[in-house]
Amino acid sequence: MGLLDLFKMPNINDKVKEYKATSGAILLDVRTPEEYRSGRIPGSINVPLQQLNQITSVVTDRGTPLFTYCQGGTRSQQAVAQLKQMGYANAINIGGIGSYHGPIER
Repeated sequence: MGLLDLFKMPNINDKVKEYKATSGAILLDVRTPEEYRSGRIPGSINVPLQQLNQITSVVTDRGTPLFTYCQGGTRSQQAVAQLKQMGYANAINIGGIGSYHGPIER
């Protein structure tokens, strides 16, 4: 892995496919409620980054695979770091919805 790989965002389209193929996985949108209402990936749940400490009321099993996204990938990267500190070892950043090419739910 080179230095530039550290800054490369994941391909959200591939990661949504991976989410769908992962049993028991949760797709987590960490954008604001307003952003979430404006358009989201179908099946996602909204827990804004600022309220991520409340995730335990939504996801009680810390072994649950969590696929996180935001608008561009930065907040979801921060969310993954926070989730891992909280004991959610299977959290991954899938990037930003701005690069998503699938259906959008409103």
